[in-house]
Amino acid sequence: MIEVKDLTKTFDGFTALDKTCVTVPDGGVYGLVGPNGAGKSTLIRHLTGIFRPDSGQVLVEGEPVYENPEKKALIAAIPDDWYYFPSATIRDMMKFYQGFYPTFDTARYEKFKDVFAVSEKAPIRRMSKGMQKQAAFWLTMCCRPRYLILDEPVDGLDPVMRRQVWSLMMSDVSEHGTTVLVSSHNLRELEDVCDHVGIMSKGRILIERSLADLQENIVKLQAVWRAGEAPVLSAPLEVLHTSRVGRVYTYIVRGSAGAVTGRLEQFQPLMLEALPLSLEEIFIYELGGEQYAVKEIIL
Repeated sequence: MIEVKDLTKTFDGFTALDKTCVTVPDGGVYGLVGPNGAGKSTLIRHLTGIFRPDSGQVLVEGEPVYENPEKKALIAAIPDDWYYFPSATIRDMMKFYQGFYPTFDTARYEKFKDVFAVSEKAPIRRMSKGMQKQAAFWLTMCCRPRYLILDEPVDGLDPVMRRQVWSLMMSDVSEHGTTVLVSSHNLRELEDVCDHVGIMSKGRILIERSLADLQENIVKLQAVWRAGEAPVLSAPLEVLHTSRVGRVYTYIVRGSAGAVTGRLEQFQPLMLEALPLSLEEIFIYELGGEQYAVKEIIL
């Protein structure tokens, strides 16, 4: 298990992480989401033992990860700015990774030659961004890590290769119990693979729950009212957002679908329907709804 307790990090007076707390359960996929500048990459650099915390703890299996080679050997990461030696080939980097990971699987490395359509003998610096990302997955997944940490992992990959790497990762999760933490802005993709989600903003984790719990705690409803005008919806209903197209009103309300629908039925609508929310919609409205909505600018 990965645990982050009251982690604080400042840079030149700017607080990048503010008493951040995270719990990543073993054997699942944890999605870390948040707007640009929320502190996700800074948090990841602490999880991989690159940054020293100003205060708080970053624990892997109960021990601090910073300057702990034994725990670092359990973690493999693909950052957004993946590092390789300027003149290195994939095979050169494979030998480098072997020196750090006792679990490096050479047989798997050979098998992956048929999966990733890149030359192991070509200099990595001459490859396209997508090919470099394939090289990163090829090497990292051969490390057989217990914890796999990814920052925008499939950015630059074509749709077929994106599906391929997700399939490989999910196979490792189900068959070997690998724990994956992935930070991405592609919420539609995360929705298909995540068990747990942490929503981050301004250096703090606002919400951390299983995806199922998140989806059960906020509901979208569409309603048509008899009088044509909507009734005033007040407490105990917590309405996060309201919009209208013609006679159809759309509400985003905090609470379970059953409880919220029951309260709205008291107003005797002509039509009332509960709809599932996507992770992207949950992300927008949990972060403040209207202030994150797309703004129309008249030029």
